[in-house]
Amino acid sequence: MDRIGAIILAAGLSRRMKERNKLLLPIGGVPMIRHVVETYLAAIDGEVCVVTGFEAVRVDAALAGLPVRLVHNEDFEKGQPFSVRAGLLEAPNATHFLIGLGDQPQIKAGDLRALIKAHLNGDPAKISIPYQGGLRGNPIIVPWGMRARLLSDKANPGCGKFTRANPDLVQHVPLSQPGFFNDIDTPAAFAAYQKIASEGVRP
Repeated sequence: MDRIGAIILAAGLSRRMKERNKLLLPIGGVPMIRHVVETYLAAIDGEVCVVTGFEAVRVDAALAGLPVRLVHNEDFEKGQPFSVRAGLLEAPNATHFLIGLGDQPQIKAGDLRALIKAHLNGDPAKISIPYQGGLRGNPIIVPWGMRARLLSDKANPGCGKFTRANPDLVQHVPLSQPGFFNDIDTPAAFAAYQKIASEGVRP
């Protein structure tokens, strides 16, 4: 039986949010990272691994009490590929795992289930990437058998370069849910999210 785990990236420097750590901004009364992690926990049956880096102590505290594995990326200042690497090295014991971003609060548990269903109904030996109008989304789904290959490039580990260099190992999953394609990187993006949420519209 397929078991789905998750790696959530929560190590970034949050530079574009200026003086605030975007992962700690309030979403539905809780820090953004907690909201996102709870969404993943509601959608999958496997372990959730959270990769931390910048302000790790504060991010860890925001996740207190949740059944997650925390992995600290010592190389978080080198960029996202090295956070992906840290997560892959501690990848959940699962047949497939989602690799997602901690700053996508619009993602719903049902959205994740739709992506998982499409992955399993397609070619589950390939990496699945949400796609809409030429735009790549997140999270992606990686089969366990692909893990070693993603770790083999020491200079640029992870998924971005690998998936672009190996299109034959990728399947694009057409999905329209906005949560796959929107993240909160700037004060303007957070304000827009708050406005939509306050109007009672599904963000």
